[in-house]
Amino acid sequence: MNFDTFAAYAYFGLIIFLVIMLYSYIYHLYTKRKSADGVDYEEYAKMALDDDIVDTPVVSAKSEDKEK
Repeated sequence: MNFDTFAAYAYFGLIIFLVIMLYSYIYHLYTKRKSADGVDYEEYAKMALDDDIVDTPVVSAKSEDKEK
């Protein structure tokens, strides 16, 4: 086996590994949609679409006496 065939097999193996890692990361994102504090960050993707001044905010404002 010369270097060219070894490099081709290594490149093919690397591509397969990266594809598996990409699909496992996508699976992880869609199965664990909420973070540890219960925030669904996928809702923040709506900010790119609903960015007009009359649109409702993604997260409603919290009153200060609830936090105290």
